[in-house]
Amino acid sequence: MRTVTATRYVTPLREGGSLPAIVEGDDDGLYVAKFRGAGQGPKALVAEVIAGELARAAGLPVPELVRLEVGPELGRNEPDEEIRDLLKASVGANVGLDYLPGSATFDPVAGPPPSSAEASEVVFFDALVTNVDRTARNSNLLCWHRRLWLIDHGASLYFHHAWPDTPDPALTPFRAVKDHVLLPWAGEIPAAGERLAARLGGGAVARAVAEVPDAWLDGEPRFASIAEHRAAYVRLLERRLAAAELFVEEAERARALLV
Repeated sequence: MRTVTATRYVTPLREGGSLPAIVEGDDDGLYVAKFRGAGQGPKALVAEVIAGELARAAGLPVPELVRLEVGPELGRNEPDEEIRDLLKASVGANVGLDYLPGSATFDPVAGPPPSSAEASEVVFFDALVTNVDRTARNSNLLCWHRRLWLIDHGASLYFHHAWPDTPDPALTPFRAVKDHVLLPWAGEIPAAGERLAARLGGGAVARAVAEVPDAWLDGEPRFASIAEHRAAYVRLLERRLAAAELFVEEAERARALLV
């Protein structure tokens, strides 16, 4: 991931409780900023980075992710007290997603519908990273240049909010797949899983996890060190990928009830 310094706060995006915003970077690009100081905390940024970079490694269309550095001067002249406090709490590393101008939110009713292969890959991927936030109510998919783009992965990897011993998250079917917005079109999930599993081999998981800044992993009481915390993500996701038949079967069962 590139590092970009935020130079101008452009406008807030009043969606959800995290107060993302469009900001300008020192490379003259525009980014959708996800702030560490938001109520969801750094774990949402950890999920954003790991899931986003895994999606890229899997060949799925995701906007470029950057490490967005926010300085104390960014919010100094911001008149909105809530935004000013958010920026003060977010000094340091945050997440920026390349802004896709002119994109529109995917509407499963309005279409156009995705291909079976495309839908199946997204369903498999979201089951892998346990993304509960790709529903008809909130698709987190953008239509841009006649393609579907995956955004907003902060609700993925929900196991890391508690790091439970049992049930083992790596071996748990993803029952929330029944609500996936693309499930009705996902007629090739086993084949899609084979394709993505091949792309995510060879250390792709470790490379994605390596992009997470140390500061976001510090202070987790379950782990003795940041390195141990980082290794836990790699181990769990690699085991989950190896046991993919569990959530593929769950997705196939859920889809059979729809079609």
